[in-house]
Parts: sequence; structure tokens; C-alpha cells
Amino acid sequence: MLKLHPEILIKDGKKQFAVLPYEEYMAVQERLADAEDLLELRKAKRSEGKKRSIPLAAVKRALGLR
Repeated sequence: MLKLHPEILIKDGKKQFAVLPYEEYMAVQERLADAEDLLELRKAKRSEGKKRSIPLAAVKRALGLR
């Protein structure tokens, strides 16, 4: 679990902004990017349905890669 240490800024008696240390902000950005990537991967898998796929090892052998 990501531990955050926000500083809450108040204006007119209401919470307006949350300020994070830069390292925590970057960690949140990275997690959001990972979550978006996962959603895109799941979407792509659903769109492929039951189409036949080729294992990576087979592609590498076919291309002469190790």
C-alpha cells in the first residue's frame, strides 16, 4: 500500500488542495500509469477474443533469437 503524507490547504474554511512530497507524487503517477496500462491490456485481450496466439518462445525460435 502506498503511504501518502499530504498537506491539506484550506481556503475560506474549506479543504481546497492536497500537496504531496514530490517523491510521493511521482509514485502516484507511476501507479496510475500502471493501472492504465493494465486496463488497456485487458481491453486488448477482450477484443482479441479466442484468436490463436503464438508463444514468445516460438517467435524467438522462428526469428533465430535467444
